[in-house]
Parts: sequence; structure tokens; C-alpha cells
Amino acid sequence: MKGFFPSRTVAFYMARLFLARTFGILAGLVLVLQALDLLSESGKILAVAGNGDAEVWRYVGLRLPQIVATFLPFSVLLGTILTLITMNANSEVIALKAAGLSAHQLLAPLILASLGVAAITFVFTDRVVSRSTATLTQWQRVNYGPLPVDRGERSNVWVLSGQDLIQVDQIKGRGDQAQLGGVTVYVRSASGGLRGLLTAPNGRRAGDGWRIWPTKRFDVASGRVTMEGAQIVGRGVRTDQFTLATVDADSLSFGALRSAIDDLQEAGRPVKALEGSLWHKLSAPLSSILMPLLGAVAAFGIARSGQLFVRAVIGMGLGFAYFVADNFALAMGNLGAYPPFLAAWAPFLLFLLIGEAVLLRTEE
Repeated sequence: MKGFFPSRTVAFYMARLFLARTFGILAGLVLVLQALDLLSESGKILAVAGNGDAEVWRYVGLRLPQIVATFLPFSVLLGTILTLITMNANSEVIALKAAGLSAHQLLAPLILASLGVAAITFVFTDRVVSRSTATLTQWQRVNYGPLPVDRGERSNVWVLSGQDLIQVDQIKGRGDQAQLGGVTVYVRSASGGLRGLLTAPNGRRAGDGWRIWPTKRFDVASGRVTMEGAQIVGRGVRTDQFTLATVDADSLSFGALRSAIDDLQEAGRPVKALEGSLWHKLSAPLSSILMPLLGAVAAFGIARSGQLFVRAVIGMGLGFAYFVADNFALAMGNLGAYPPFLAAWAPFLLFLLIGEAVLLRTEE
């Protein structure tokens, strides 16, 4: 394994050059994109009474991790191409090849550095991005009003109970300890017409149904509103129908999403789309490893031939084609057209073979 890499000095030099350019490009992209995003959202934030500079900076703090995670693979691609173009133009690639190094040996330091970037990306996405996404989603649901405190809550859940519809503003807890807040029961006739509304601020599990209190009933036919005591609604509605009604894969860490999938499977709910998202949480960070291979075409060939720019464009084309294929496969997986494993890993494996084929064809 030691002989596969160039000398320690060359390896550190190439890795340092690659990482400096990658994170420099990332910083520039994040700065521009965050500014553009803030221009479109700042008006909505400041339109809420009581919001000011603190809320704008809070939005920046929540949105910034998402932008970083999204564009880090792009930065790795551009950092690879810029590094290899610079080395090619300075005849450093020719000198290394004259010393007996193969194309794979030249790329080994970049691939090893990108492996470190992939590990950092996974931890950053799992620990930071998922939490910021969950909080930002809750904040946007209340139109940038008071920020919800409990990040583990489910909000705006709808459940069908016989002919009736039950809408719940917030759900806290799991299992028999689940608590409902802001319950509205749409009482419907057998034909589907609305007969009345039953509302209550609180709800708890009671036998095979849900006890809500204190209730207020509105009768559509008479137009009367009456106050009533506790009522039992939603008989036969399971707890998981409330707590697992909405599972946002982007708002959950890898472990939390896997637990949610297990709970849904036990309840007999479809989980194919979530399984694809679970696998994608592993394959997406590893896309950084592909970028040196896809951008390697910019490293080889004689710079004086005038084809250096064309090679750089080919490298960028291959990299962006991967991102298009990855998003397409994930979308097809969410629709159920692709199996979850195939939706997450097929683009990675396909472009790994394409990158190897291009590298062997152009250099080896």
C-alpha cells in the first residue's frame, strides 16, 4: 500500500493544494448563495411583528449548514479540476510521470484527502444539518413566527377515522404517552358531507380511542356552538398513525431515521422511499471520493496542445452529470420505480466505472 502513493512530500503537497482550493471555492459559493437566499427570505422574516436582526441571523445560522452540505461535493469537483489544471500547466504532472508514477498513483493523495472530506461530510450532515433542517422546517411552518422549542414534535397531522377526519396541530411523545394538542375532528356523514366540528386543546390515549377535552362542538345544520366535557374520538386509530404520519428524512439523523423506519415497518406502513433516503445518507458523502476520478481528465495531456480547457470542461461535465443522475435516481426511488439500494448506489457505482474507463482510456 505504501508503494501505491507517491513520496510523502509529494502526497502532502498535492493534498494541501487540493484541500485549500476545495474549501476556498466552498467559502466563495456559500457566501454568494447565502446572500442570494437571504435576499429572498429576509422580507418574509422581517414582515413578522417582533422579528429583527436577531431572527435574520438565526435564519442564516439554520440555512448555512444546508448550503454547505449541498455544495461541498461541487466544491470538491471544482477543487480537483483547479488543482490538476495548475499542476498540468506547471508541468508538475509530466515530472511526476517521468519519475515513474502512474495515473492512479498521481490521484491517490487526492482520493485519500477526499475520503477525509467524505467522513467530515457524513458527521456534519448527521449531527448538524439534520437538526438545523428540522428546526428551520418547524419555523417556516409558522411563517417565521415564534420558533418552536420542542424539535421532536410532529405538526399538522391528518388522520382518517371511519368517515371522520382528525387534524392535530402538535403531537408530543410516543406510544401510549403521546399527547395531542389542538385537536379538530371533522364529523362527516356517510356521503362525505360535513355535519359538524369538534375541537379541543388537549388529547390523550384512552383504550382503543383518544380522549379529548374540554370540547367545543359546532353543528353545521343549526349553526350552534356548545361546550361539552371530555369526548372519546378516533376509535381504532393507532398511536403510530399520529406520531409517524410525517417522517422527514432530511430532518432526521441516520440513527433516528433507521428507528423511524423500523417503527413504520412494525405498523405495516410503506417505507421504500425512506429506505432509499437512508442509503443516500451514506452514498451522498461518498460522492466526494468520485470527484478526483471524474476530474482527473484535466490532469493529463500536454498543456501546450490547447486542449487543457476542453479537458477541464469534460471533467466538469462528468461531475455534474453524476449529480443529475443521483437526483434522478433518488426521485425514482421515492416514486417506487427503483429499489431503495439501487436508487442510492447505482449512480455512484456507474460513475465509478465511467471515471475508471475515462482514466484508462486517456492515460493508462
